[in-house]
Amino acid sequence: MYQQTIDSPLGPVQICANAQGISQITLGMQRDGPDLSSALTQLAASQLHHYFAGQLTHFSLPLAASGTVFQHQVWQALSLLPFGHTCSYANIARQIANPKAVRAVGAANSKNPIAIVVPCHRVIGANGSLTGYAGGLDNKAWLLAHERKFAARS
Repeated sequence: MYQQTIDSPLGPVQICANAQGISQITLGMQRDGPDLSSALTQLAASQLHHYFAGQLTHFSLPLAASGTVFQHQVWQALSLLPFGHTCSYANIARQIANPKAVRAVGAANSKNPIAIVVPCHRVIGANGSLTGYAGGLDNKAWLLAHERKFAARS
């Protein structure tokens, strides 16, 4: 297991990887010992730095998150959400051809281990309100505002 912590506008971001890909990206994690980085964590760190600088709108990383088949379906659908756009849990449920699974989509969204790269922050309530985010609602609001600002420029 490799890990690397970077500084970001949202505080520390911890990147974890195994031999298959990025397994976890977590906001607000404190450094818990020395980094044992790899070429993959360094690539993710570079892409995250470019994202925070407004220079990257799509990540290109191999991902290796642990989860159920359903969770992976939801996370794959999340990965298709364009930079600077939002949708509801119901939109994701329809996209995975399971329109009655709105609550299950919400639960899978909350278990997303790869913050920012798998953009669960782009999912909002059907009424347009910000809903729960493991990284905190303030960070979710910041990420959405950041993406809107740079999406408007392109």
